[in-house]
Amino acid sequence: MSHIGPLDLGKKAAVVAVILEKPFETSKKAAEMGADVLEIRMDLLGIRDPEKAAETIRQIKSETGLPVIITNRSQMEGGKWKGKEAERIKLLTDLLSHINGPEAVDIELSADKEDRDRVVKAAKIHGKTVIVSSHDFLKTPSFQQMKVTLEEAFMAGADIAKLAVMPESMRNILDLLGVTLDAREAGKVVCTIAMGKLGKHTRVIAPFYGSVLTYASIEDTMSAAPGQLPVNDVKKIMELLE
Repeated sequence: MSHIGPLDLGKKAAVVAVILEKPFETSKKAAEMGADVLEIRMDLLGIRDPEKAAETIRQIKSETGLPVIITNRSQMEGGKWKGKEAERIKLLTDLLSHINGPEAVDIELSADKEDRDRVVKAAKIHGKTVIVSSHDFLKTPSFQQMKVTLEEAFMAGADIAKLAVMPESMRNILDLLGVTLDAREAGKVVCTIAMGKLGKHTRVIAPFYGSVLTYASIEDTMSAAPGQLPVNDVKKIMELLE
């Protein structure tokens, strides 16, 4: 599935605005800045109650008209979720069952297999897009290991396999872009990101190699991951390069 809601990612990569504070205010601003998709970070917003979370998503979708990815990131993968793992997973599966719920869900490859399978199954039942993600905040794995990680994400049920790494050299970035291009040529739907200052340019370059999503911030001073650029800047640069 290369769609998130009505968006056909096979035609054009989507700019995803990460909502990490003041959800209604920042979602509206993201839409005005030109975001294609909103990622609602439940772990960063501190929303734990399923009904409150569902109402938040319903209102955001109503006010912006944009499709939503829900993420409840584990601490192991750079998130801020502080509750029990069972509660983290249940919040995701509950939200996926709502009629006016999210169009996609992000679940970590590193999650317990049974928990991950539960989220993937709930998403498939309700026709939602599954993003299986992996983040390495310390280094860039080898070219072959990155290919293996993406393949493992697909084997876990991903519609979109997401890989974010921390480059230590420009050669690392070339390897990531090579992996991305190989995936596109093989008909695989992936999202790849080189984080940090060194990889900042991949936020606008990786889509031209086959990354179907690029994540961006709403405020210059606040981002969910190192190296994120503001939504409007990403949109502007990508349009200039098309």
